[in-house]
Amino acid sequence: MKPIQGAIFDLDGTLLDSMWVWKYVDEEFLTRRHLPKEPDYLEKLGPMGFHRAAIYTKEHFQLSDSVEEIWEEWGRLAKNAYDNEVRMKPGAAEYLRMLKKSGVRIGAATSNHEELFSGTLKRCGVYDYFDAFTMTSEVSRGKDFPDVYLLCAERLGVQPAESAVFEDIAAGLRGAKSGGFYTVAVKEPLSAPQEKEIKLLADQYITDFYELL
Repeated sequence: MKPIQGAIFDLDGTLLDSMWVWKYVDEEFLTRRHLPKEPDYLEKLGPMGFHRAAIYTKEHFQLSDSVEEIWEEWGRLAKNAYDNEVRMKPGAAEYLRMLKKSGVRIGAATSNHEELFSGTLKRCGVYDYFDAFTMTSEVSRGKDFPDVYLLCAERLGVQPAESAVFEDIAAGLRGAKSGGFYTVAVKEPLSAPQEKEIKLLADQYITDFYELL
């Protein structure tokens, strides 16, 4: 991997072994309403962030629930898992520690919300490694555009050309690539249908973070 000044990480599916949470949340949400479990539903929601995903869900299924009611329900379903069960991906904590010791600026660019992920990062002992957090709710477009990564780089005080973005989904890699970042794809089982595209988009592909140590 090339030398970098900044490292920007997606959280769910990249640093955190948490994609099962969102599969559970979506399935539980749909089951409660007797709605069909469409195979590509979770994939479509991945790059959107809570608010845009709730709008899509409301419109797609023509729900009477308000957008706020939808994402509040998702949040309640997810919070217990993040507080107590979600763990880091193999080698992720060790790699963050190595970057910090090397003086690399570390940021997170996520579609998640801080009230969910902050507790997990603190419980896993890595929260203080981060110099900046950015969320898709802070920008006008989702992860298939570079906005959230560029905002994170700005907060870190680094240039895209001297930074790497770590992602597990094709949309995120595409967005980061268009922003001029070096891209590292991290293997995630739930992203398997996109694996061929992911490998084509990424400058580097890893199965776990031990490969970088």
